[in-house]
Amino acid sequence: MNQASTRYTKVAVILHGLVALGIFTMFALGWYMSDIPKEAAKQSAFDLFDLGIYTWQLAEEASPRTFYFNLHKSIGVTLLALIAFRVFWRITHRPPAMLTSYKVWEKKLATGTHHLLYLLMVAVPLSGLIMALNSKYGLMWFGIDVIGGLDNKDVRELFKEVHESVGVIMLIAIILHATGALKHKFIDKDDTMKRMSLK
Repeated sequence: MNQASTRYTKVAVILHGLVALGIFTMFALGWYMSDIPKEAAKQSAFDLFDLGIYTWQLAEEASPRTFYFNLHKSIGVTLLALIAFRVFWRITHRPPAMLTSYKVWEKKLATGTHHLLYLLMVAVPLSGLIMALNSKYGLMWFGIDVIGGLDNKDVRELFKEVHESVGVIMLIAIILHATGALKHKFIDKDDTMKRMSLK
């Protein structure tokens, strides 16, 4: 599919926004839940992030740690499915041409960063899924039991390390990606950010 336009398709723009929102949510959730103590009273209602905006009601009581870890897994699986669709869309739809004003090194850096981000977008949730499946708890998706845990501690610990390490690399890649976009917006003053716009 040939695209003379320098803009991404509406579907690509929407997928970019949804995946970005999901990733930021997962990072925030991951940091938040890592500080939750293992020993805490069970409850059936949770004020999300203690912000007073939304209270999540459960059918059965759970500890705060269990609730947030299950929420992290549920969003992660959903995000993985969305990312799979985004990868499919990217493979079947050629991205628009880069701006002619880009320097050679900018084109190479942008291409390399995009490829790395796609790899990391798959690797982070996939490693988390493998870690969950090898725990003793298994995978629950928004209260629905999907699959029981294999209770393989060695595999779980291995993929826990992978999940955390790849997550850090992803955060660095996202910062690089965002820095590049801001450079084009405020220093180069070109139309780079308009390429990922619905307008």
